[in-house]
Amino acid sequence: MSHRNMRRIATKLTAWFARNARDLPWRRTRDPYAVWISEIMLQQTQVKTVIPYFERWMRALPTVEAFARAPLAGILKLWEGLGYYRRVRNAQAAARHIVNGRAGRFPEAFEDLLALPGVGRYTAGAIASIAFNQPAPILDGNVMRVLSRLFGVAGNPRGKAVNTKLWALARELVSVRGIEPSQLNQALMELGALVCLPRQPKCAACPVRRDCFARREKRVGEFPAPAPRTPVRRRRFIAFVVRRGVRCLVRRRPHGEVNGGLWEFPNIEIPVNTKNPAAKTAPYSIAPGGPFCRVRHTITNNRILLEAFRATLIHQRGLRGAWKTIEEAGRLPFTSAHRKVLEAVSVMLKSPINSPATPAKSPRCSGCRTD
Repeated sequence: MSHRNMRRIATKLTAWFARNARDLPWRRTRDPYAVWISEIMLQQTQVKTVIPYFERWMRALPTVEAFARAPLAGILKLWEGLGYYRRVRNAQAAARHIVNGRAGRFPEAFEDLLALPGVGRYTAGAIASIAFNQPAPILDGNVMRVLSRLFGVAGNPRGKAVNTKLWALARELVSVRGIEPSQLNQALMELGALVCLPRQPKCAACPVRRDCFARREKRVGEFPAPAPRTPVRRRRFIAFVVRRGVRCLVRRRPHGEVNGGLWEFPNIEIPVNTKNPAAKTAPYSIAPGGPFCRVRHTITNNRILLEAFRATLIHQRGLRGAWKTIEEAGRLPFTSAHRKVLEAVSVMLKSPINSPATPAKSPRCSGCRTD
């Protein structure tokens, strides 16, 4: 596409963004730390979910120095419910690098941002463009969809050849002279979030509809091409709720494992079609009556069923964990699924959870019984 056409598109996008941008808390600042935190929270997570997390985070850890010094348990508690916990661990490693290796000065150059732990090409581009107004391109799911339709880029947008072409288009747009990179990149993201939707896009409201290849050719539904589907894997876990007076047995997942450092009830994975879970439970003995809570949730291509049972201990050999009241457990960072079990136990024991966090939308607890 000609430079003139690119300028026309960029001008329309930024003018539309100036009129239609949502008032989001991270858009009220150019602080690179705040921009960075918002971007890592927004990965794989909806904006409406992130807003209270971001606001609470910035109250608790308003600077990169505060983040670098914070204990891991406190960070995980602030992050509890957002999932993909590796993001926040990498982010703290990056914060410590900034504080210890750069005297607290946030890097401005794209290559320096890209060198931070956990910062990829998209996040580095977002910080460089939004916080420092540099012409660095971005390409997330929303922008892929917008550019694929706008320029008629066929094929899987995450495939190497197509992805390279989309990055080149993003760079060409953000490099148009006289256009603020910060506004252009945010306009692309906002258009994908509000107008150029995956299904039933609002083409009549699109500021670049007359330039859009997919709309002109009446092929909007063909772009972007769907990625190959990953086969669904079904998994089943049973959790044991063991009480000792007003305390329950909980344990922290080992660091280095998935969700390392988070807390959970003791649990085991069993074959999906197991008919008698009680035969698989040593050193726990499941009480009669079946599970009192079922939680269904999804992690990538895993469809997981977690069933919580009342249980007692047969023996304590090799037992790992700690005895906590519901109030004490509520102050610990739990995995999202086990947080739902904790909530069900709280209702069952009529003991409120004393938690400073406001959880995100958690996996549904279906079939809970509190009798």
